[in-house]
Amino acid sequence: MSDIICVTNRKLCCEDFLQRLEKIAKASPKAVILREHDLSDKDYTELALKAAEICGKYGVPLIPHSHYIPGIDYVQLKIAELEENSGMNDFRYTGVSVHSPQEAVKAEELGADFLIAGHIFETDCKKGLPPRGLDYLRSVCSAVDVPVYGIGGISPENIALVHSAGAAGACIMSSLMTCKDPEELLASLK
Repeated sequence: MSDIICVTNRKLCCEDFLQRLEKIAKASPKAVILREHDLSDKDYTELALKAAEICGKYGVPLIPHSHYIPGIDYVQLKIAELEENSGMNDFRYTGVSVHSPQEAVKAEELGADFLIAGHIFETDCKKGLPPRGLDYLRSVCSAVDVPVYGIGGISPENIALVHSAGAAGACIMSSLMTCKDPEELLASLK
């Protein structure tokens, strides 16, 4: 059984973003990471507060990406952001994106509660970049004690491979933004 974290990208969304988010939250993923890099801080904060309200109705944590939002105790950071703000993670549930076993160890030492490692399989989001693969995921998972979530090209057809590499679960973006039924997709990934 894998935990699934949704990662948003409103530009890929096949309908109104907040309506899609409601459908996703209703399907009970482990969490939703709000990854909307193109927004100003003000616009991001406004969207995050709306998204947190939607997710909160279903008991799904909203995790802002690279933003500290008052009233939200979660954050997803890049390893460099965690290194710059290592003292700030003491009062938050912190996820960190890593790209090597060494970064994973460093993130865990700095207090990361979970890690996201990728990209595992080919994905349109990283067109032209070769995937790091399952051996990479296995090496990250075995280097740390905190949960690791694979990201990149993960589907119902390969989720078992991600789990067998030692990951606690997977992060899904594109397919959750574009699928017909988020509840059905999430069920097929668990």
